[in-house]
Amino acid sequence: METENKDIASLAANREKTIVKVSIAGIITNAVLVAFKAFVGFMSNSIAVILDAVNNLSDAASSVVTIIGAKLGAKQPDKKHPLGYGRIEYISSMIVAALVLYAGITSLVESVKKIISPELADYSAVSLIIIGVAVAVKLVLGLFVRRKGAEVNSGALVASGSDAMFDAVLSASVLASAVVYLIWNVSLEAYVGVIIACFIIKAGVEMMIETLNDIIGKREDSEAVRELKDIVSNEESVIGVYDVTLFNYGPNRNYGSLHIELPDTMKVDDVDRVTRKIQADVFKKTGVILTGIGVYSFNTSEDEAAQMRNKILKTVLTHEWALQMHGFYADVVNKTLRFDVVVSFDIDRKEALAELYGEIGALYPDYAMTIVLDIDVAD
Repeated sequence: METENKDIASLAANREKTIVKVSIAGIITNAVLVAFKAFVGFMSNSIAVILDAVNNLSDAASSVVTIIGAKLGAKQPDKKHPLGYGRIEYISSMIVAALVLYAGITSLVESVKKIISPELADYSAVSLIIIGVAVAVKLVLGLFVRRKGAEVNSGALVASGSDAMFDAVLSASVLASAVVYLIWNVSLEAYVGVIIACFIIKAGVEMMIETLNDIIGKREDSEAVRELKDIVSNEESVIGVYDVTLFNYGPNRNYGSLHIELPDTMKVDDVDRVTRKIQADVFKKTGVILTGIGVYSFNTSEDEAAQMRNKILKTVLTHEWALQMHGFYADVVNKTLRFDVVVSFDIDRKEALAELYGEIGALYPDYAMTIVLDIDVAD
C-alpha cells in the first residue's frame, strides 16, 4: 500500500505541474489577445470585437481559477480530509462555468443594445489581420489545452480548451461580418455578437451541468466497470464479479469496492491471498484503489443447491425489474439460503422485496431466507 500511495502522490504532483504550466500559457495568450482585440474594437467601434475581447478576458480569469483549484486539490490528505482535497477542482470548474455564463449573459445584453441603437463600425486592414491571427492562435491554444486536459484528466482544462476552440469559431464569425461590411456595406456585427453570446451561454451551462454531475455523483462508466471486471475475472479462483461501485474524490483519485464469488471450499488464507492480488492488479492497471472486496460463497458440491439456484433464478427473472441475481448460496443441511437481486429504478424496493420473499418462500417454505436488493449503479 505504501508503494501505491507513492505512485498516487507522484502522479498528483506531475498532474498539478502540467495544469499550472498549461493554465499560465493560457493566461498569457489570452491577455495578449484581450489587449489587441480591445484596441481593435474601440478603434473600429465594433461591439462584436469588444465582446470577443471580453470573452478572452473571462478565459484568462478561468485559467487563474483553474490554477488555484489545482494547487488546493493537490494538497496531501490529512486528519480532516483523509481522502485528499481533489474535489476542490470540481468547485474551481463550477466557478469557471459561472464566469463563462456571466460573460455570455453580459455579451448578450450589450449586443441587443447595439441592435436597438446601431453604430457603424470602421474596420481597417490592420484590424482584420489582428482578428485573423487571433482566430489561428485560439484554435491552436484550444487544441493544446484540451489535449493536455485529457492527458491529466482535468475537467477544468478540457473545458477551457473546448471554450478556446469555440472562441476561434466565434472570432472567425466576427472576421466574416467585418468582410461582409467592407464589401457590401451591411452591418451584421451586433447580430454576430448575439450569436457569440448564445454560444458562450450554452458552453457555460453545459460546463455547469457536467461539473454538478461530478459533484452529485453519476452513473458508473460502463467501460470502466467492464475493464475492472475483466481484470478481476482473470483471477483463476474467481467465479463472478458483482456490485462494482466506484467512489471519486477528485480527478485521478478513484476508490472502489466489489463482491467476488469464490468456491465454498476455499480456506481463509486462500481468500486473503486472492483478494490482495486482485487489489494490486486493479491498482496497477486502472489506478483504482479497492477499499473493500466482499466475498460470496459458491456451492460446489450440492446438486440440490444447483437445482435450487436454477429454479429461483428463473422465478426472479420473470420480473422485468429484476436485472440480475447473484451471490446465491444454499445450505441444504441447516435449511438456509441467501442471494442478491439487482433491481431497476422502475420498482419500489419494498414492493419488490415483498414479492420476492412471497414467491421464493412459497417454493421453499422450510428455508430461512436472506434476500438483498442491490442498486443498478452500473451496466
